[in-house]
Amino acid sequence: MEVKVNARDGELTDAVKETIESKVSKLPRFFERTTAIQVIADLKHDEPKVEIILSAEGASDFFASDCGANVISALDTTIAKMEQQLRKHKEKITEHRERH
Repeated sequence: MEVKVNARDGELTDAVKETIESKVSKLPRFFERTTAIQVIADLKHDEPKVEIILSAEGASDFFASDCGANVISALDTTIAKMEQQLRKHKEKITEHRERH
């Protein structure tokens, strides 16, 4: 699985990049067919915005974004949104299998 971390309108420190990669790398436990994760931190405004795009085999890309006081707090809320999407998608798949 490939994890890309990019910043818009600024730079992220190595420590922040490592934190982002470690937190985001836990997302595949919610959906095993994850192929790539892209994290974009937009530092242009007062409150940084974090976007996560998760690509998965056999499914459309998943997208979540949120703003926060800093990059890490925005990342945490964005990850929570992404986890919810992945749980819902996986639940939908397993319910479909059980009906047939």
